[in-house]
Amino acid sequence: MRGLHADTGYLLYRLGLRSGQLFNAFLQESGLRLRHYAVLRFLATSDGALQRALSTRLGYDPSAIVGLVDDLEKLGFAERRPSPDDRRSRIVVLTEDGRAFLRDTDDAGLRATNELFQPLEPAERETLHALLLRIAEDGLG
Repeated sequence: MRGLHADTGYLLYRLGLRSGQLFNAFLQESGLRLRHYAVLRFLATSDGALQRALSTRLGYDPSAIVGLVDDLEKLGFAERRPSPDDRRSRIVVLTEDGRAFLRDTDDAGLRATNELFQPLEPAERETLHALLLRIAEDGLG
């Protein structure tokens, strides 16, 4: 019978958990968690997004997105605005304070990643990232 660590999917799951723990520890001072950070990072690459689009792209339950955006609005990192396409819909956009927060946390993200992948050589890290990116682009859209 195969051992648990022989299952690549399980290893990815465990490494994902560890990555989240490391990142949440680095974000702890801000009061935010990795899920908030993911919303901010996504918004930083767009001109705004409908909440349902955030839910789809990030793979979060729609009700979780509402709470995350509420938290980010309270901090002034994101805001809801009327959609130019449909005044009944609201888009979520990143504020300047949100952009500043992301700039300030870039180092924390790199530290979390470096700690997780410390056993790998730089070239191995690049290869792993490229492979994971290929899987993510194919499987996560």
